[in-house]
Amino acid sequence: MTNVRAPRSTAAKPDAPRQEKAGGTAEATEPFGPNGTEMTDSRGGGTSVPPETSAGWLRWGWRQLTSMRTALILLFLLALGAIPGSILPQEGTDPASVQQYFASHPALAPWLNRLGLFNVFAQPWFAAIYLLLFASLVGCVVPRTFRLVGSARTPPPRAPRNLKRLPHSTTYDSALPPEAAVDSAAGILGGQRFRLRRPEAGDSGHWLSAEKGYLREAGNLLFHLSLLGVLVSIALGGLFGYKADKLLVQGNAFSDTVSALDEWHPGRLVSGSDLAPFQLTLNSFSASYITSGQNEGQPSSFQANVTYSDTPGGQAHKDVIEVNHPLSVDSVKVYLIGHGYAPVFKVTGPDGKLAYEQATPFIPANTGTMLSDGVVKAPNASLGFMGVFVPTAIDSHGTLESVFPAANFPVVSLIGYAGNLGMNSGVPQSVYQLDTTGMTKVSGSPHMMLPGQTWTLPNGKGSITFVGVQQWVSLAITYDPGQVPALIFGILALAGLLLSFFVRRRRIFVRAVPAASGAGSVVTIGGLTRTDASGGFEEEFASLAFEIASAETAASPGTTPSPAPPGTAPPGTAPPGAAAPAAVPAGHDNPEPNNQSETGA
Repeated sequence: MTNVRAPRSTAAKPDAPRQEKAGGTAEATEPFGPNGTEMTDSRGGGTSVPPETSAGWLRWGWRQLTSMRTALILLFLLALGAIPGSILPQEGTDPASVQQYFASHPALAPWLNRLGLFNVFAQPWFAAIYLLLFASLVGCVVPRTFRLVGSARTPPPRAPRNLKRLPHSTTYDSALPPEAAVDSAAGILGGQRFRLRRPEAGDSGHWLSAEKGYLREAGNLLFHLSLLGVLVSIALGGLFGYKADKLLVQGNAFSDTVSALDEWHPGRLVSGSDLAPFQLTLNSFSASYITSGQNEGQPSSFQANVTYSDTPGGQAHKDVIEVNHPLSVDSVKVYLIGHGYAPVFKVTGPDGKLAYEQATPFIPANTGTMLSDGVVKAPNASLGFMGVFVPTAIDSHGTLESVFPAANFPVVSLIGYAGNLGMNSGVPQSVYQLDTTGMTKVSGSPHMMLPGQTWTLPNGKGSITFVGVQQWVSLAITYDPGQVPALIFGILALAGLLLSFFVRRRRIFVRAVPAASGAGSVVTIGGLTRTDASGGFEEEFASLAFEIASAETAASPGTTPSPAPPGTAPPGTAPPGAAAPAAVPAGHDNPEPNNQSETGA
């Protein structure tokens, strides 16, 4: 229980007499919150005319930036900007899908790339929206923090002279003298954790003010601070985190170094020396698919069996990486984000020497059937091949098609080219594309091959053998130091939002005056709340009034009956056995409370 005595007034406001004549409700009906404003939103719309001076322009611009309207616009733009990042494949998370999108949409993809829609979250325009929103929240939350500190120390307002003008009120006769009746009510409300205010020594009248529900503003502030914390956590990840991608063929290994990674997107304050020095080997990969029913061909599980060590030469550990079950090593998460087939080819040149022998990753052009495209480059033999890999092949009117994503009947179709591959020109080339500018097409193309078959090229140009099929996986390697803080702040934001929704600010006032008979007193109880959208204050007020009157009855047996419990008499009316409330003056009916007036007076 917090009992705050009202400070002695040293100077009265000019309009104080007029407020007292109106019933003394001016102070009691001020909006809930510090300094006469509620904490739900202290930011205006900023609609004032811009000033003429430079300092005035800066103040005006800051008010515009920290206004609720600007914050909502920035939130909308942030959500709008994140849409393409959720729909389109992103270079930072799935570069293989980006390549596939370019192959599937050769006309549209370059335009989307010019707009930066394949790397949305690293674009300057997205960072600008993010930083403006961050500044807007700072401008809102910091002043609000100081106001909440002031609100926590602000006592409830003085009790109005005419409590019958409040939305909820009741009156009853008490055998106790006025001071004892108010003391009894203070004991009840203090036990309910209300903050109390009593008259200062020397003040006339016997009254009590009680207020409860300060957690509403605390929840509101917690929500905004947590939202700010989420943004700080995201910024922390952007500065000190990094993302990388690695395509790894079954049986191969790699070390977490910049040169060994296919894609690397470091944070602003991250260098290559900050990478975790772990090593990882892909022992095997297995994919299971549904074999019957309406969902035939849909994946059911993906498992990558790996061996890793925290440091080079360190102790080896075995683990299984699955979708949504990443490998955690040295504060780094390794996610399984894709897979495909890597046909194994062996190429010999015109001189019969081995020029190429390795598994060649093919990129899926159709993720439903895993029909994949790829390129084989053998510069030492001046040979190149563009191919299509079909996992489960059937002949449909002379065209190879795949009817199932698993490699049940693998077939590869190759188109051969002979000549200069242009790999020594100094111009970088994609490993998934073949520049045929200086090459001639080999006759007999396209040529279909099964595992173990060899295609001997005409005119002694060499040969290519389809040895077999292996699988590859695409791994996303991420380090995000802001991930856990963002989760914590997100939970706190939800808790603050729930507090601001379900906790009500409410005030209870008690006044006692001597009875006309000279024995006992007449006690009036009034109450109001800031908002009561979920209901419940009417019942709470009736229950408190009943408890206060019952406590006085127990203290002085033989008194008139106390107010009836909730449900037997509507709040605002006199309960059975109690004196009827005094008539409300004409023109002062009891309206419902709203956001502009807490009492409707």
